[in-house]
Amino acid sequence: MIRHDYAFPFRIDVASHQAAQTRYENHVEQMIRQVLLTSPGERVNLPEFGCGLRQLLFAPHSEALDATTKLIVLQALNRWLAGQIQVKDVRVASVEETGDQAQLKVQIEYVLIETQATKRMEVRIL
Repeated sequence: MIRHDYAFPFRIDVASHQAAQTRYENHVEQMIRQVLLTSPGERVNLPEFGCGLRQLLFAPHSEALDATTKLIVLQALNRWLAGQIQVKDVRVASVEETGDQAQLKVQIEYVLIETQATKRMEVRIL
């Protein structure tokens, strides 16, 4: 049986007029994005939730920044999603875009605990 969970962001499905659902793998990927892109203090009832990657975007790029980012991502994912995933690897890189805009690229390799499937995803912080 294929597991489905609520989609994020929460919305009503046009066809069924019920809460939209998505496959479990997509749901976990959406949860990872929530953890990475939420800053601590942003959620009222969970003030410690998130890891605040957007704050690191303005720091000068260096190997120390990459190591710090990797550590912050690992700690946040292990704290908030320990029951859903096992993080295998985190890679961080800075990608120069046109002009003076920079972005931070975080690549995550993880195992879905429920299905034991290995997944990879990339999140770009602008």
